[in-house]
Amino acid sequence: MEKQNKIVGGLSLIALVALIAAYFAPIWWVSLTAPNYPPDAFPDGIRIHFHFDGVYNGCTAAGKGTRMAGEIIQKDLSHEDERYNPITDSKKDLNKGAEGLDCVHEMNTINHYVGMYPIATGAPVEKPLAKFFFGFFAVMMLAFATTTKKARLTTLGAGFAGVAAWMLIDQFALGHLESHVQAYMQESGTFFKDMERIKVWGDNVRNISTVVIFGLIAVMGVVIAGVAKIRPFQLLLALVPALLPVFFVITYAGWLWFFGHNMHPWGAFTVKPFMPTVFGEGKVAQFSTFSYPYWGYGLLVIIFVCMMLALLIRRKQLREGQVE
Repeated sequence: MEKQNKIVGGLSLIALVALIAAYFAPIWWVSLTAPNYPPDAFPDGIRIHFHFDGVYNGCTAAGKGTRMAGEIIQKDLSHEDERYNPITDSKKDLNKGAEGLDCVHEMNTINHYVGMYPIATGAPVEKPLAKFFFGFFAVMMLAFATTTKKARLTTLGAGFAGVAAWMLIDQFALGHLESHVQAYMQESGTFFKDMERIKVWGDNVRNISTVVIFGLIAVMGVVIAGVAKIRPFQLLLALVPALLPVFFVITYAGWLWFFGHNMHPWGAFTVKPFMPTVFGEGKVAQFSTFSYPYWGYGLLVIIFVCMMLALLIRRKQLREGQVE
């Protein structure tokens, strides 16, 4: 039994380290390629990286031949006929040479021309609150690794109290929820100028975020009560964090569906509603799309494997009455 407890503790520790690293890691990458983005200038295509807390530039410096994002930003985006068109423009200005291509902005420009929302408008509730969910999962892992009921409940109580206090102070006392809503509205207005509708979207993000925050606190109470009253309930402390790779794919696919099925008439080109590629290669107009897990997703797989192995050991201990 002592050896089994050490194995469970070791597996939980490995999963915890992987969890912390995964929050800062790129989980998935997407790239677009097209004839007007030649490989010598854009070796990675127009590439972006998805993290739990946002979407980041995935383009590497190509040196000679790479157009700077600044050239696009300097275009007068308020005049449609003067706007840089990534679908029809030729290879002009590709030889400016630079290291600072902002592929998130570039992909937003491409998406705008087919009537899609800016990328940053996706998952507006999930991204800023992800760190608190990771704290929630971390507390569950630590509690699962304990071997007595008292230690388990103490860990859950103290850990959840800390996460809840952090979340409330960060989002409300420090005003980060409101600043996020304002940034979300500003990003939404980059290409879409219906400010009345954008205000409604901002109110929705604010209200849903508030519900999620207090809902998470309520779930913490349910977990503590469940562990206190039902002995097998402790297995959920391992199962829920283990399913992180599944949660990510479901959320990612859901938002891709949203983007592909909510096109707007601002697009210079009409594209029928479609399901963007979740995994593998696809084709949209003249663009080839690539969507694959990145090394951060491997960390999620490590979490899954470690916590499921630990769960199986603990389940055996419960059946044999070796653990509280």
